[in-house]
Formats: sequence, structure tokens, C-alpha cells
Amino acid sequence: MTPDAEGQGGKTIAVVGASSDRRKYGNKCVRAYLDAGWVVHPVNLTEAEVEGRTAYQRIGEVPGELDRIALYLPPPGTRELLPELAAKGARDGVFFNPGTWDAEVIAEADELGIDARRECAIVAIGRSPAQYRA
Repeated sequence: MTPDAEGQGGKTIAVVGASSDRRKYGNKCVRAYLDAGWVVHPVNLTEAEVEGRTAYQRIGEVPGELDRIALYLPPPGTRELLPELAAKGARDGVFFNPGTWDAEVIAEADELGIDARRECAIVAIGRSPAQYRA
């Protein structure tokens, strides 16, 4: 399936910590997944739109089921969202990108039954963050 302008159809990912700042990894992830044909749902507390996509304030607001969730928040922010991440779920796991987790975060994620993948979500689709410059 090919996603349309609002991202209906295809594999789905929510990018928590998505940003309009094209230098940030939360933005690079949005662009990488869009380029790969995924339906991308940015999640950001303060931005209404990221790369032409509607941004949601909370992961629970993202419609439908997700294949993946990618995190781009520091460990305290990630820790705070763990119950919401567990409730939302993702078929292919939650990607805890470098800098988003510590031992406490992973321990709590495990307790909540989150499939915590400690790897770069961009690299996981065969791309490099270096491909996505500002």
C-alpha cells in the first residue's frame, strides 16, 4: 500500500519527540520513514505539524494500531511515557534510540511488557541519519 497525503495505508510508525528542526534526530527519523514509504505519525507536545504531517501531543492520540514506535526523548521523558507506550503498543516494538534510555528505563519497560529495541530506528530501515541533513 502507498500512503496518501495524510498517511493512510502502509506500515505505521509514531515518532515520539518528532521535531520541525531538521537538525534533530526526531526530524531525521520522520523524513527517513516517509522516504521509505511508511505512514508517519509525529508526536510532539508543542508542535502542530512536522514535515507536513499532523503532530499529536500524546502517543494515545495516534489513531489505529502501530507497527513501530521510535523514541527521541531523554531518559526522564521516556520514563514518564512508559505506561502510555505499553498501552498503545507496537507490533514491531518500541525503538529506544541512543540517548533515550538508561538501565531504569529498560527495567521498567520490561516490567510493563514493552518490546524495547535498543537500536537506531533509522538504521533499522537501512538508512543513515547522515543522509538527512538540515
